[in-house]
Amino acid sequence: MTKYIPELTDIVLEEIPGKVTLAVEITNCRGNCPGCHTPLLRTDAGVELTEDAIDSLIASNFGVNCFLFLGEGADRDSLLRLASHIRRRHPGVETAIYSGRPEVEPDFYELFDYVKTGPYIEALGPLNSRTTNQRLYYHGEDITSVFWRKKLD
Repeated sequence: MTKYIPELTDIVLEEIPGKVTLAVEITNCRGNCPGCHTPLLRTDAGVELTEDAIDSLIASNFGVNCFLFLGEGADRDSLLRLASHIRRRHPGVETAIYSGRPEVEPDFYELFDYVKTGPYIEALGPLNSRTTNQRLYYHGEDITSVFWRKKLD
């Protein structure tokens, strides 16, 4: 079972480039990143994220064109089933996942249009830092550099 915190679900514009993204915080995170932005996500909090819940979230958030799983949770099969459901039921909505793992299995690149890998390491910075260890892939291609703003001298 994949669980999420409904109260933390939000529309975001900067997580996935050029997308109006529905960001859903997934609980039961297996990571233990120092400086974690939401330690609550490490717990078994929240409610089950079902196909019906996803359909309702997308229907009630007009204009969303990307569904972002912020975390993987503890049930890989459930997560992949939910991503497949979005692909089948909502063809105009791309899928994205933020994983804190350094690498993910190849099937993630098949089921998710966007895949972010790498734990947050404060000294290396987030995606918009050129020194970041994190990477964002679009259909397997590293697009991390779209977050790096050119400095004006």
